[in-house]
Amino acid sequence: MLTKRISAFVLSIAVIIPALCGTMITVNAEEAKPVVPIIRVTTQNGNGPTLEKADGEVSAQIEISDTEGYNLSDGVSFKVRGNTTALTWVKKKAFTFKFEKKKNVLGMGNGKKWALIANTFDPTLMRNYLAFTTAQELEIPFTSNQKYVELWVDDTFMGCYILYEPVQEGKDRVDIDIESNDGKKDFLIEYEYSREEDDVTYFTASGLRFIASEPDEPDEEQLEYITSTMIGITDTLNRGIQSEIEETIDIPSFVKFYLLNEYFKTYDFSMSSVYYYYKDGKLYAGPPWDYDLSAGNENYGSTDRCTRAADPNGVFINSNIYRYLYSRTWFKNLVKQEYEKHYDYFKNIHLENGLMDTIYSDYGDLFNRNYTEAGWSISKWWINIQKKPFATYQENYDFLKDWFSQRSDWFEDYLKPFSREFILGDANNDGKVDINDVTMIQKYIAKMIDNTDDTFMYRATVTGNTNISVNDATEVQRYLAIASYATEIGNNKSITLPH
Repeated sequence: MLTKRISAFVLSIAVIIPALCGTMITVNAEEAKPVVPIIRVTTQNGNGPTLEKADGEVSAQIEISDTEGYNLSDGVSFKVRGNTTALTWVKKKAFTFKFEKKKNVLGMGNGKKWALIANTFDPTLMRNYLAFTTAQELEIPFTSNQKYVELWVDDTFMGCYILYEPVQEGKDRVDIDIESNDGKKDFLIEYEYSREEDDVTYFTASGLRFIASEPDEPDEEQLEYITSTMIGITDTLNRGIQSEIEETIDIPSFVKFYLLNEYFKTYDFSMSSVYYYYKDGKLYAGPPWDYDLSAGNENYGSTDRCTRAADPNGVFINSNIYRYLYSRTWFKNLVKQEYEKHYDYFKNIHLENGLMDTIYSDYGDLFNRNYTEAGWSISKWWINIQKKPFATYQENYDFLKDWFSQRSDWFEDYLKPFSREFILGDANNDGKVDINDVTMIQKYIAKMIDNTDDTFMYRATVTGNTNISVNDATEVQRYLAIASYATEIGNNKSITLPH
C-alpha cells in the first residue's frame, strides 16, 4: 500500500534497468552524526540488510533516539514493505516495524505500525517530504507527520529514510469510527486501477475500482454497504448538481487534495495510492501518500501518461473520482481561491533560500551520506517509468528546482490568481442581472447585509464610484427598464484583486 502500485500490465511490459548500485558499506555506529533521529534495528537472525518481502515479518529489537533526549527501546516485528520497491533487484528497501502495543514515536502520535520510506526512486530524496510539507500547509485532514531519520540495520548504515505514520484507522491516524453500527458507518478506501494482491478486498463503484482498507477485512454486509455508498456518491458526482455534490462530499478536502496533486502532477493518481475516507455521512479526499514519482520524475516520452506527468505544463489530475470535478467551473474557482491563500508558499518552493534550499540546508549532510557512506548509487539504476537520474546530486536537485519554477509559471497562468470575472450589476452573483440585484444593493446600503464576497463591491458599483450608493440601485433599475445609457451593465468584467 505504501510504494508504487503500478498496474500489472505496465509491469508486464516494463524494461527494468538492472540494479547496479554499490555495495552497502558497514560503518561503526559510533561514527554516525546525530543531526537527525537515529533508528537502529537489530534483527533476531542478523540478516536485516538482505531481507526480502517474501521473508515476511522477523523479530527485532529497535532503538530510536534523537538529539533532544528522546529514547525508545522495544521489541518489534520488522519487514520489507511496498510493491515495486520491494522487488528483489531493488536494493534499498522500504520497511515497516510494528510494536505489540501503541507507542508515541518521536512525538508523532500513538501507533503500533510505522513506515520507513526509502525514497528509492527519487534521487533528491525530497519529493515525498515536499509533498507532505505542502499537504500540511494546506491542512489536508490526517496528513501524516514525517521525520527524516538515519537508519541502521544490524550495524549496517542503510542511509536516509523518512519515518511516516501509515494510512490506517486510528485516533492519531485517520480518525474514523469503523466499529460504530457494526463497522458500517465510516470507512477508508484506496483507489486501485488494476493491481491484484492476496488478502485484499476489492470492489467497483460506477466503473472505479477500490480497495476496502478499513475495515481491512469487511464482511459481506459491510462490503455491500461500502459499495452501495460509493455508487451513490459517484452517481451524485456524475449528475453534476453542485448543491447535491456539496451535501455528499467534503468540498474543502477535495479542493485541497486536488491542488496538492495537480501542482505536483502525481504520476500514480490514476493508478493507486489515492485514499478517500467516509466519515459522518460525507466522503473526504486524502490523506496523501506516495510522491516519489511526482514533480517531473517520470520518463518523458516512454508513455503518454509519463509524458503528461513529466511536463511542468498542463492539467494532469483528470481521472479517478476527480473525473467528475476537475473541469467544473465552480470547482476550479474554489481551487483558485485555495491557491491564493497559499500563493506565497507555492512561489517559495523553488526560490533561492526558499523551501527546497531550507530542506537541503537542514538535511544535506544526511542526503550526501546516503550516497557515500551507505553506498547507494544515484544514477546507475532506475525503473522504466522513471526519469533517468543525472550523475550528481546537484544536477538532480537543480532539475527539481527548475521543474517547480516552470510549474509555478504555468499554474499562475492557468488559475490567474487574484483575478475575478463577473457580470457588472449582478450584485448577488447568480449569473444574471434582475430585480433581486437591486434589492441586494438596497439592503447593503441599509446595512441589512454584510456577508458579501470579495467581488461584491466591484459587481454592485455600476456607476464607477468608490462606494456603493442609491445611485447604483437606480442605475440597475434603469438597465432593467432598457435605458439606453446603461451600456456597461450586464457585460462580463474582470478584475485583479490586491494580495
